[in-house]
Amino acid sequence: MYQKKAIVTVINDLNTDMRVHKTCLCLKKAGFDVLLVGRQQKASLTMENRPYSTHRMRLLFEKGPLFYAEYNIRLFFFLLGNKSKLYFSNDLDTLLPCYIHHKIRRIPLIFDSHEYFTGVPELEKRPFVRKIWKLIERSIVPHIRNFITINDSMAGLFSGEYKREVKVVRNIPYKRDYLISASREQLGLPPGVKIVILQGGGINVDRGAEEAVDAMQYIDGAVLLIIGGGDVIEQLKVRAQKPEVSSKVIFVPRLPYEKLYAYTVHADVGLSLDKDNSINYHYSLPNKLFDYIMARVPVLASPLPEVEKIVRGYDIGEIIESHDPEHIALKISQMISDDNKTKGYKANLVKAAAELCWENEEHRLSEIIAKYV
Repeated sequence: MYQKKAIVTVINDLNTDMRVHKTCLCLKKAGFDVLLVGRQQKASLTMENRPYSTHRMRLLFEKGPLFYAEYNIRLFFFLLGNKSKLYFSNDLDTLLPCYIHHKIRRIPLIFDSHEYFTGVPELEKRPFVRKIWKLIERSIVPHIRNFITINDSMAGLFSGEYKREVKVVRNIPYKRDYLISASREQLGLPPGVKIVILQGGGINVDRGAEEAVDAMQYIDGAVLLIIGGGDVIEQLKVRAQKPEVSSKVIFVPRLPYEKLYAYTVHADVGLSLDKDNSINYHYSLPNKLFDYIMARVPVLASPLPEVEKIVRGYDIGEIIESHDPEHIALKISQMISDDNKTKGYKANLVKAAAELCWENEEHRLSEIIAKYV
């Protein structure tokens, strides 16, 4: 049976982006022959088997303006040489080539913005580069019929700026039963101590990671487990060499979701400490929050509106009042020492995990895709 082809574009590593993976599965379920296009870095994990096709481009540059320019040029010519009935562009940094082909070849385009790209701290500190990305955004976004983003606050921001409807599809994991698939010993985790976890593919500047490391000097009977990658990882490793924290911080490289979950379920507290110092972070709804919920891990989070709404709404953890390391340490210590509160959080996490799952969210994306089947 003939299947329409959908090309899905993303600029990051294909292995660890679960939102894009769920998008591809949704497209496949709708009847599309899916091709996911991304990049391959020197440190990229081997691509796991997927029920759809993938293509990773090796680039000369891995970061900076030349990286973005090279990726977009390469993507333009890749799309030129591959027929498709639908483009699905993830984030502003893959949008321009897709939009050009959409206009010239009259191929439908869906745009999924995972963040307020022009408001990330890295661009706010580089006004000229931010101006270029903003020009691209303002030139294209008002003309896109199908615009998706990650939460209500972000949708309101884009809708107010561009006077158009923006649909919300949250990045929520599949429902799963609580399961410990590997022991602490098998994972190399120390026995007899509480585990505080900070995970994510983008452990970057202003995510609260530095303060989390510093906080460990004030905490007894616990270790901080940092899993993932990002632009502050090497700095964190240097910071963690200080005598007062050197035995309390463990680093694990970025992992595929299933292997990551095996670690997460052993945690006693999950950290989501993004700082409210950029418009993108202010309206963010980090993936790790839902990963903690699905692993039934109580959450300690910063007071970002979308995050606080979930943490307080389901009563699954605590909210910090500042990023002072001593304050973070106090909050963590209270959470890991109060057994009664932990039992309450765990009971509420069961309800949150049952409701905040992809099975309850997927229909939003399916309705958008259905227009092109």
